[in-house]
Amino acid sequence: MSIEVANESGWEVDEAGLIDVAGYALARMDVHPAAELSMTMVDIATMADLHVRWMDLPGPTDVMSFPMDEMTPGGRPDATEPGPVVLGDIVLCPEFADGQAREAGHPVEHELALLTVHGVLHLLGYDHAEPEEEREMFALQAELLSGWYREQEDSARRVALAERDSRLLGRMGFLAADESDGGRGSDGMGPAGGGGARGRA
Repeated sequence: MSIEVANESGWEVDEAGLIDVAGYALARMDVHPAAELSMTMVDIATMADLHVRWMDLPGPTDVMSFPMDEMTPGGRPDATEPGPVVLGDIVLCPEFADGQAREAGHPVEHELALLTVHGVLHLLGYDHAEPEEEREMFALQAELLSGWYREQEDSARRVALAERDSRLLGRMGFLAADESDGGRGSDGMGPAGGGGARGRA
Protein backbone atom coordinates (compact mmCIF):
# COMPACT_ATOMS: atom_id res chain seq x y z
CA MET A 1 0.00 0.00 0.00
CA SER A 2 1.47 3.35 -1.01
CA ILE A 3 0.47 6.13 1.38
CA GLU A 4 2.02 9.57 0.99
CA VAL A 5 1.75 12.13 3.79
CA ALA A 6 2.36 15.87 3.59
CA ASN A 7 2.13 17.94 6.76
CA GLU A 8 1.43 21.58 5.90
CA SER A 9 -0.49 22.33 9.11
CA GLY A 10 2.27 23.68 11.34
CA TRP A 11 1.31 21.05 13.94
CA GLU A 12 3.46 18.11 14.96
CA VAL A 13 1.65 14.96 13.86
CA ASP A 14 2.42 11.26 14.28
CA GLU A 15 2.64 10.61 10.54
CA ALA A 16 3.77 7.00 10.96
CA GLY A 17 0.74 6.25 13.13
CA LEU A 18 -1.66 7.74 10.58
CA ILE A 19 -0.02 5.79 7.78
CA ASP A 20 -0.38 2.64 9.85
CA VAL A 21 -4.06 3.10 10.70
CA ALA A 22 -4.90 4.01 7.08
CA GLY A 23 -3.02 0.95 5.82
CA TYR A 24 -4.80 -1.26 8.35
CA ALA A 25 -8.24 0.05 7.33
CA LEU A 26 -7.51 -0.38 3.63
CA ALA A 27 -6.21 -3.92 4.12
CA ARG A 28 -9.25 -4.90 6.21
CA MET A 29 -11.50 -3.49 3.48
CA ASP A 30 -9.82 -5.73 0.87
CA VAL A 31 -8.35 -2.84 -1.08
CA HIS A 32 -5.69 -3.86 -3.61
CA PRO A 33 -2.24 -3.77 -1.94
CA ALA A 34 -0.86 -1.60 -4.75
CA ALA A 35 -3.50 1.12 -4.19
CA GLU A 36 -2.24 4.67 -3.65
CA LEU A 37 -3.48 7.18 -1.10
CA SER A 38 -2.41 10.72 -0.26
CA MET A 39 -2.93 12.39 3.11
CA THR A 40 -2.41 16.12 3.70
CA MET A 41 -2.50 18.01 6.99
CA VAL A 42 -3.56 21.63 6.62
CA ASP A 43 -4.16 24.65 8.86
CA ILE A 44 -7.54 26.10 9.85
CA ALA A 45 -7.62 28.75 7.11
CA THR A 46 -6.80 26.26 4.34
CA MET A 47 -9.43 23.82 5.56
CA ALA A 48 -12.06 26.56 5.75
CA ASP A 49 -11.26 27.53 2.16
CA LEU A 50 -11.55 23.90 0.97
CA HIS A 51 -14.80 23.45 2.89
CA VAL A 52 -16.40 26.45 1.24
CA ARG A 53 -15.02 25.71 -2.22
CA TRP A 54 -15.95 22.01 -2.38
CA MET A 55 -18.87 21.65 0.03
CA ASP A 56 -20.29 25.20 -0.03
CA LEU A 57 -20.24 25.17 3.76
CA PRO A 58 -18.76 27.97 5.90
CA GLY A 59 -15.91 27.53 8.37
CA PRO A 60 -13.33 24.78 8.76
CA THR A 61 -14.02 21.08 9.33
CA ASP A 62 -12.02 18.12 10.62
CA VAL A 63 -11.57 15.89 7.54
CA MET A 64 -12.41 15.96 3.84
CA SER A 65 -12.05 13.17 1.30
CA PHE A 66 -11.48 13.54 -2.43
CA PRO A 67 -11.95 10.21 -4.25
CA MET A 68 -10.16 9.56 -7.54
CA ASP A 69 -10.72 6.07 -8.98
CA GLU A 70 -14.17 4.73 -8.14
CA MET A 71 -14.02 1.31 -6.54
CA THR A 72 -15.88 -1.01 -4.21
CA PRO A 73 -14.13 -2.96 -1.44
CA GLY A 74 -14.36 -6.75 -1.46
CA GLY A 75 -16.30 -8.25 -4.32
CA ARG A 76 -17.17 -11.68 -5.72
CA PRO A 77 -14.59 -14.43 -5.06
CA ASP A 78 -14.67 -15.46 -8.75
CA ALA A 79 -14.28 -11.88 -10.05
CA THR A 80 -11.15 -10.75 -11.84
CA GLU A 81 -8.65 -9.35 -9.36
CA PRO A 82 -8.72 -5.54 -9.53
CA GLY A 83 -5.57 -3.69 -10.51
CA PRO A 84 -3.85 -0.92 -8.59
CA VAL A 85 -5.86 2.27 -8.21
CA VAL A 86 -5.37 5.81 -6.97
CA LEU A 87 -7.89 6.06 -4.14
CA GLY A 88 -7.63 9.82 -3.75
CA ASP A 89 -6.78 12.33 -1.04
CA ILE A 90 -7.66 12.72 2.62
CA VAL A 91 -7.24 16.22 4.05
CA LEU A 92 -7.03 16.58 7.83
CA CYS A 93 -6.93 19.67 10.03
CA PRO A 94 -4.99 18.81 13.23
CA GLU A 95 -5.84 22.11 14.93
CA PHE A 96 -9.58 21.57 14.41
CA ALA A 97 -9.20 17.93 15.48
CA ASP A 98 -7.42 19.07 18.65
CA GLY A 99 -10.46 21.13 19.65
CA GLN A 100 -12.76 18.16 19.08
CA ALA A 101 -10.44 15.88 21.04
CA ARG A 102 -10.47 18.25 24.02
CA GLU A 103 -14.27 18.36 23.98
CA ALA A 104 -14.46 14.55 23.78
CA GLY A 105 -11.82 14.10 26.49
CA HIS A 106 -9.38 11.97 24.51
CA PRO A 107 -5.93 12.60 22.96
CA VAL A 108 -5.65 14.36 19.61
CA GLU A 109 -3.76 11.31 18.30
CA HIS A 110 -6.90 9.23 18.79
CA GLU A 111 -9.04 11.88 17.10
CA LEU A 112 -6.72 11.99 14.07
CA ALA A 113 -6.67 8.17 13.83
CA LEU A 114 -10.48 8.14 13.94
CA LEU A 115 -10.69 10.86 11.29
CA THR A 116 -8.23 8.96 9.09
CA VAL A 117 -10.44 5.85 9.17
CA HIS A 118 -13.46 8.08 8.52
CA GLY A 119 -11.71 9.59 5.50
CA VAL A 120 -10.73 6.16 4.15
CA LEU A 121 -14.34 4.97 4.33
CA HIS A 122 -15.51 8.07 2.45
CA LEU A 123 -12.97 7.28 -0.29
CA LEU A 124 -14.44 3.77 -0.50
CA GLY A 125 -17.95 5.14 -1.07
CA TYR A 126 -19.39 5.15 2.44
CA ASP A 127 -21.45 8.13 3.58
CA HIS A 128 -23.58 9.26 6.52
CA ALA A 129 -26.16 11.52 4.89
CA GLU A 130 -29.03 9.18 5.86
CA PRO A 131 -29.57 7.59 9.30
CA GLU A 132 -29.11 4.03 8.00
CA GLU A 133 -25.93 5.00 6.15
CA GLU A 134 -24.64 6.73 9.28
CA ARG A 135 -25.24 3.65 11.44
CA GLU A 136 -23.44 1.41 8.95
CA MET A 137 -20.47 3.74 8.43
CA PHE A 138 -19.95 4.61 12.10
CA ALA A 139 -20.22 0.96 13.19
CA LEU A 140 -17.62 -0.03 10.60
CA GLN A 141 -15.43 2.92 11.61
CA ALA A 142 -15.52 1.85 15.28
CA GLU A 143 -14.78 -1.78 14.34
CA LEU A 144 -11.76 -0.83 12.22
CA LEU A 145 -10.36 1.56 14.82
CA SER A 146 -10.70 -0.92 17.68
CA GLY A 147 -9.12 -3.64 15.52
CA TRP A 148 -6.16 -1.39 14.80
CA TYR A 149 -5.71 -0.64 18.51
CA ARG A 150 -5.78 -4.37 19.31
CA GLU A 151 -3.14 -4.97 16.66
CA GLN A 152 -0.97 -2.19 18.14
CA GLU A 153 -1.30 -3.66 21.63
CA ASP A 154 -0.46 -7.18 20.39
CA SER A 155 2.59 -5.86 18.55
CA ALA A 156 3.81 -3.92 21.61
CA ARG A 157 3.30 -7.02 23.77
CA ARG A 158 5.33 -9.20 21.38
CA VAL A 159 8.17 -6.66 21.33
CA ALA A 160 8.19 -6.41 25.15
CA LEU A 161 8.26 -10.20 25.51
CA ALA A 162 11.07 -10.54 22.96
CA GLU A 163 13.12 -7.89 24.77
CA ARG A 164 12.50 -9.57 28.13
CA ASP A 165 13.52 -12.99 26.76
CA SER A 166 16.62 -11.48 25.18
CA ARG A 167 17.67 -9.88 28.49
CA LEU A 168 17.12 -13.13 30.39
CA LEU A 169 19.07 -15.18 27.87
CA GLY A 170 21.85 -12.59 27.93
CA ARG A 171 22.11 -12.73 31.73
CA MET A 172 22.24 -16.52 31.57
CA GLY A 173 25.08 -16.36 29.05
CA PHE A 174 23.19 -17.78 26.06
CA LEU A 175 23.55 -14.60 23.99
CA ALA A 176 26.52 -12.40 23.16
CA ALA A 177 26.37 -8.87 24.58
CA ASP A 178 25.36 -7.32 21.25
CA GLU A 179 22.49 -9.81 20.91
CA SER A 180 21.04 -9.39 24.39
CA ASP A 181 20.25 -5.70 23.76
CA GLY A 182 18.07 -6.58 20.78
CA GLY A 183 20.82 -5.96 18.22
CA ARG A 184 20.79 -2.23 18.89
CA GLY A 185 24.46 -1.96 19.74
CA SER A 186 26.01 0.73 21.91
CA ASP A 187 24.24 3.60 20.16
CA GLY A 188 20.77 2.15 20.97
CA MET A 189 19.80 2.02 17.29
CA GLY A 190 19.17 -0.77 14.82
CA PRO A 191 21.66 -2.10 12.27
CA ALA A 192 20.82 0.68 9.80
CA GLY A 193 21.27 3.42 12.40
CA GLY A 194 17.54 4.14 12.75
CA GLY A 195 15.26 6.30 10.61
CA GLY A 196 12.76 4.14 8.76
CA ALA A 197 11.10 4.87 5.44
CA ARG A 198 8.04 7.08 5.72
CA GLY A 199 5.04 7.29 3.48
CA ARG A 200 4.56 3.55 3.03
CA ALA A 201 2.31 1.11 4.83
